[in-house]
Amino acid sequence: MAVHAVRIDPRKREYEAGKLAKRIRRQVGEAIADFGMIAQGDRIMVCLSGGKDSHALLDVLLALQPKAPVAFELIAVNLDQKQPGFPAEVLPRYLEGRGVRFRIVEQDTYSVVKRVVPEGKTMCSLCSRLRRGALYRVASELGATKIALGHHRDDILATFFLNLFHGGQLKAMPAKLRSDDGRHVVIRPLAYVAEADLAAYAEEKAFPIIPCKLCGSQENLERRRIGEMLAEWEKRHAGRTESIVRALSEVRPSHLLDRKLYDFSRLA
Repeated sequence: MAVHAVRIDPRKREYEAGKLAKRIRRQVGEAIADFGMIAQGDRIMVCLSGGKDSHALLDVLLALQPKAPVAFELIAVNLDQKQPGFPAEVLPRYLEGRGVRFRIVEQDTYSVVKRVVPEGKTMCSLCSRLRRGALYRVASELGATKIALGHHRDDILATFFLNLFHGGQLKAMPAKLRSDDGRHVVIRPLAYVAEADLAAYAEEKAFPIIPCKLCGSQENLERRRIGEMLAEWEKRHAGRTESIVRALSEVRPSHLLDRKLYDFSRLA
């Protein structure tokens, strides 16, 4: 039986790509406005890992920068963790080609994680702490007023359920926070953006993706399982994901059980 190739109308593809880009930029703009993420004169350090999310974050901020009501600077920072086979030349070449100011930070967190974490155990937690410490240090050196991370809507939801199931807390990943020492402000402009949209956007833009070989092969991560659970829920009940996201911004302390948030004793 003959197999016929399906032709995709280039005009339709271009139209859909344009719709996707507009939706992501609108959602990023809404998140920035809702949480007051960017102010006049900000110097924003964009953490660029080489993955699809951080690539999209930088690309969208670059697109919004000329049209923004306030002036702000962007500095891309990549942490070279000295993973074996890491293509160190890829990101500098890409950033130079786009005319983006950047800094590559070399710090061998890979060896530390491999030495400390037993084989087969999840490495993400320690790796994240080491990365955060290095990025905070660099932000101080650069005089950055904000640190932009590429966490998206699905990351926030997964964190919420991780804390719910395993931490006994109603806690997610904030769109904006101040570090414990008070010296840094972290922002997540992709807070409203779905991961599937970012994957499609990265494919359309053909970003030079660099996969994480340290933890990317750990298939049984609990975060991955929660992601699968959410995908299954959405498949069976379209709109459930959006409902959960709305719930995170519509909290009713008087209808929960936290006495620190609501003084139930006054209802005597």
